[in-house]
Amino acid sequence: QVQLVESGGGLVQPGGSLRLSCAASGFLFRYYAMSWYRQAPGKERELVADVTSTGGSRNYADSVKGRFTISRDNAKNTVYLQMDSLKPEDTAVYSCNVRWRGTDYWGKGTLVTVSA
Repeated sequence: QVQLVESGGGLVQPGGSLRLSCAASGFLFRYYAMSWYRQAPGKERELVADVTSTGGSRNYADSVKGRFTISRDNAKNTVYLQMDSLKPEDTAVYSCNVRWRGTDYWGKGTLVTVSA
């Protein structure tokens, strides 16, 4: 059974940093690309960043380029999202995603609130 469990969210001031983690189980993590999505109140879910199975290629939404970094540790079955220079508009529930055998799986998400 595929499971994705996010952690690391919280309240942070503008300009601050947070590091999100997503622990994966139930599939061969090292063979699959992973993604981070976010959904702000009243808005549609959007792709934030993704990383290939080896970590050799990463893509970012224009809104987070230069501020967020996605990485993974295949020995720990974990994907990370380092978020720096946070802005109020980054406030959202952040979820990790894997497409396994043609089906998308999501964690429950972790709330990030950027506010003074």
